[in-house]
Amino acid sequence: MKPFPGTHPKGSPERVFNYRLSRARRIIENVFGLLGTVFRVFRRPIALSLKKVESGVLACISLHNFLRRNTQSPQTYTPPGTFDSEDLDTGIIIPGSWRYENEGGFLNLQRIPRKIPKDAKEVRNELAQFFISDVGKVPWQDRFA
Repeated sequence: MKPFPGTHPKGSPERVFNYRLSRARRIIENVFGLLGTVFRVFRRPIALSLKKVESGVLACISLHNFLRRNTQSPQTYTPPGTFDSEDLDTGIIIPGSWRYENEGGFLNLQRIPRKIPKDAKEVRNELAQFFISDVGKVPWQDRFA
């Protein structure tokens, strides 16, 4: 999804949406970053059929989960500081160590400017409203959004 462009007032639906989207993207980056660090197959395009790629990714995720749960100390496999974290007082993102281990390992994607389709804008607007509603709001979002 694409964030709302520009600067928005604190607490506005657009700013809350951008903040929540940013947090979600950081989780995804951590997942792929760690997988790329441990399983080097993720560091370049995988030249297999879609079905085989799907099976391989699921196998790596299963192995990762096994290692996180069943090692004598999960801190051995993913020591503190491996993943990105957020300073809860300032909202500043602290990069995880996987980012430094992968330097130069991932391909840069080409940015292709394009307009957002109307239905995608509608979904984004609905999510923005949901994130500020009583049902969709989370307690920590008001600290920095």
